[in-house]
Amino acid sequence: MQNLLPEPPATRLPADATADQALADAASTGTDEAFKAVAAKFPAYSAVWAPLAAGALAAGEPVTAYAYARTGYHRGLDALRRNGWKGHGPVPWAHEANQGFLRCLYVLSQAAAAIGEADEAARCAQFLRDSDPAAADALS
Repeated sequence: MQNLLPEPPATRLPADATADQALADAASTGTDEAFKAVAAKFPAYSAVWAPLAAGALAAGEPVTAYAYARTGYHRGLDALRRNGWKGHGPVPWAHEANQGFLRCLYVLSQAAAAIGEADEAARCAQFLRDSDPAAADALS
């Protein structure tokens, strides 16, 4: 059966050069303290929450990872909505400014699985794949 309704246009978040540079500087140190400083300065910037979440998950702290990833996910949803996203449609991985949100969504799925939230883990994994299969492939 063919879907005759057009797919909504892809949503591309705007870049934030200042936050991007702060994140790059934090990544060069690789410390949680550096990432936390960027998160405190740019709390709406999803991309900074992803490395905090991934680091906590790698350190065996799934609840902390879940909290960081959920924060980045929700801040990303806010940004997507401000930029025309209506709750569905592509969020391209190839557009670099989208990658922070997509990374948070991936780590949220992993952290949810780690704390026994199987339904949430599956929902997030499917949302990631629905947003852009290339993101799911790149992150897994």
